[in-house]
Amino acid sequence: MRVAWIGLGVMGYPMAGHLVTRGGLEVTVYNRTASKAGRWSDAFRGPAAATPAAAAQDADVVFACVGNDDDLRQVTAGPEGAFLTMKRGAVFVDHTTASALVARELHGAAKARGLGFVDAPVSGGQAGAENGVLTVMCGGDPEDYARAKPLIGHFSRMCKLLGPPGSGQLAKMVNQIAIAGLVQGLAEAINFGMKAGLPMEEVIEVVSKGAAGSWQMENRHKTMIAGKFDFGFAADWMRKDLGICLAESRRNGAPLPVTALVDQFYAEVQRLGGGRWDTSSLIARFQNLDRTR
Repeated sequence: MRVAWIGLGVMGYPMAGHLVTRGGLEVTVYNRTASKAGRWSDAFRGPAAATPAAAAQDADVVFACVGNDDDLRQVTAGPEGAFLTMKRGAVFVDHTTASALVARELHGAAKARGLGFVDAPVSGGQAGAENGVLTVMCGGDPEDYARAKPLIGHFSRMCKLLGPPGSGQLAKMVNQIAIAGLVQGLAEAINFGMKAGLPMEEVIEVVSKGAAGSWQMENRHKTMIAGKFDFGFAADWMRKDLGICLAESRRNGAPLPVTALVDQFYAEVQRLGGGRWDTSSLIARFQNLDRTR
């Protein structure tokens, strides 16, 4: 099986590596910054290509994990895009968090060339990618998903087809909407407890075992209390994702009042210089508010 991978960021780099170390596959990679592709090639002994089209030449399955809708269009249907050289019957699997609109658009473009397309955004962050335990939400045609699923299994612990093209991206929006409100609630709770003079690590030890418990509480409460925010998904990326959610909500009529508010709170974090801080940095707003009162 010929496999290609496009995009070697903090997620794509380890995900592509798992195809080699766990899957025993030879993977040809492309990355916009060629030096990173070179480092990956040295680490995993796979060839690096100069363009997406060159990486995807005659590939059976091509994976991508890039920045946004425009990046995705460029590496698929652009003048040096993967669709130009993939053989008929091959499948393109997109792990980018993008819009449902672009997923449907590229599914149609792929089908016109005799290719499959699966939108497959992931959840689990950098740690999930490095440990190969991501959750993958998929949209597309069942036969294309069936071909992609065994390979996705090399870097995931949960993978499911949720409907037609765009369904994976819509499910990722559900994920991000839920996380945004949850992190804001956790930030408010921790700040409240600290203001009340409570021993917050002990408080969290208790409440995390009840109905308030969550992954965010379990894994981020200590760093939030300490004011350290270098542990995962960046505020800049979250704002990009929430922008996608809010745009989709305007199309489908689903109100997102909490999400819209939290998006503005992340904008405050960015103005504090925290664009690269992780999403738990919402609590930093309260510290800043205290200084400005």
